[in-house]
Amino acid sequence: SFPTRRSSISEMTQAINRSESTRFYALDALRVIAFGVLILYHIGMYYVLEWGWHIKSEQPQAWLQDVMILTNQWRMSLLFLISSMVLTVLLTRVEPKPLLFLKRAGELITQRTQRLMIPLLFGMFVIVAPQVYIEWTVNGVIDTTFTQFYLEYINPNTQWLAERHSDIGLLTWNHLWFLPYLWVYSLLLILLFPIMAQLAKLQIGIISFSFASSTAMVAIWLMLRNTYPTTHDLLNDWYSHAKYFLVMVVGAVIILQPKLWEALERTRYVSAVVALCMYSLIIADRHDMFGPVGDWMTEYWWFRVMVGYIVVLNHWAWLAAILGFGKRYLNKPMGWVKYLNGGVLPYYMMHQTLIVVAAYSLHSIGFPVGIQFVLILLFTLVGCALTYELAKRNMVTRVLFGLKARSQRPNQDIDRTITLSSASAYSKTGSKPPTKASL
Repeated sequence: SFPTRRSSISEMTQAINRSESTRFYALDALRVIAFGVLILYHIGMYYVLEWGWHIKSEQPQAWLQDVMILTNQWRMSLLFLISSMVLTVLLTRVEPKPLLFLKRAGELITQRTQRLMIPLLFGMFVIVAPQVYIEWTVNGVIDTTFTQFYLEYINPNTQWLAERHSDIGLLTWNHLWFLPYLWVYSLLLILLFPIMAQLAKLQIGIISFSFASSTAMVAIWLMLRNTYPTTHDLLNDWYSHAKYFLVMVVGAVIILQPKLWEALERTRYVSAVVALCMYSLIIADRHDMFGPVGDWMTEYWWFRVMVGYIVVLNHWAWLAAILGFGKRYLNKPMGWVKYLNGGVLPYYMMHQTLIVVAAYSLHSIGFPVGIQFVLILLFTLVGCALTYELAKRNMVTRVLFGLKARSQRPNQDIDRTITLSSASAYSKTGSKPPTKASL
């Protein structure tokens, strides 16, 4: 199943190399922007009316629902998409000889495990605990000190709050669910890459590619969304797995077929118009402008398919527009992107806990919403920045926060790989909440 025609792989790599300055700087910038959107979204979850979260403002804002729906259909998909594209770039640099590929794949899997699973465990035991304590305290579930709570939280044999136990007791990963999901999908992508690399031999047009990816996602939406609602528990979250792994595959195909990203750049305005139209239809439905849509969804299969395409086109069109505009305007080195790219994993790990702690501290003070929002945002950004600056100065904390080692052996691409860090590391130089129809 391994590639036997080295010429096709060589041609694919040369095509990637010719456009890498454009494509990889864009990925760096888009990753930083995506995590910035995630921080704003989670602050919004504190304020938005009716959507459950760990802590809720006493001044809920109904208008935020329409604004947040703009991104909640594709924000996590964007992170999986970028991660897949970066990983695929690295995989194309590995010799296609079977034994050498297996060796490098093993090294890469080992490093992915270190960079994702150690931060996950550290986050579950340390970073997430204050979120759980504040949530249960605010909701009246517990009335105890943090120390007493924490000793029960980390005890796998605790009998405390048995109704809230998972298979591992009270321990949870909350917003860090992205890390184990990405670890699983990355392993699958690495193992399947020898087969997927054969796509480099094909000529895939943007129209057929768009139709195939959209139809596949519609099938996933129709068959799995209601049967397996999103849980983020990894073991039973089959709708999310199908959706996000498809996104990972799409990201890999875009790298293996460089002309696809060029086509996305050319059609970026078309994608943006389609995205805005689909988003407008979803918002109009939320405000009951189309009549008894729920009844029609139950009665007519063709209507369910049509709604599925609206939801899915909204999802893919935003991603296509973002990649297109990113390739067109973010294809240059920028100092702030280079700095923040190194810290996206510490920022990701810390941001939600900082938001919850800040919101809890300001919860009963009575500041106007605007002032309170600014204070929470500043506290979060400063806390993330301080965490990154402190984490990168010590070998132990670098490992706990998923940062790459300070020293690198020359031309060792595998050692440079970090799940959420700079895509430009792979350069030639060797520096190498749901809506009615939510996706």
